[in-house]
Amino acid sequence: MHAVVVVESCFGNTSKVAEAIVEGLRSTGAEVDTFAAGSAPHRLSADLVLVGAPTHSMGLPTSATRSQAVQKGGTAVASGVREWIDHVETLDGRVVAFSTTTGGFLAGSASKAIVKALTRRRIPAERGTDFTVKGTPGPVADGELDRAREWARRLHA
Repeated sequence: MHAVVVVESCFGNTSKVAEAIVEGLRSTGAEVDTFAAGSAPHRLSADLVLVGAPTHSMGLPTSATRSQAVQKGGTAVASGVREWIDHVETLDGRVVAFSTTTGGFLAGSASKAIVKALTRRRIPAERGTDFTVKGTPGPVADGELDRAREWARRLHA
């Protein structure tokens, strides 16, 4: 199995989750390529394409929310998952979204926004799971990296 992970992260939490997902996939023998969203190819072909982002203002990060993240001590890129999706030409394979969120009913979900944005581009995608972080800067909540590894193993099964 060949998998590709496309990820955006401002405080490093979503990157840590993506790394755990990669570990889980590789533990099952999968070949995995990882890209930061700002440098990900606009044409991808793999058995599995995973797209992940942090949840900002109940959805995908924007330039404004990335600026807010920087003001809170995070780092941000000029172009993330939202912009990458706007320029995607083809994604061949099973496409699954994941995100990090502070949890709770009102937190929203970037994974839901990813699926919606890809669907608008006529790219079939499914919502995977959201992983919890403890507040805006994190860290990733206890047990979530193990859960990410296990989720990845199940995706490969």
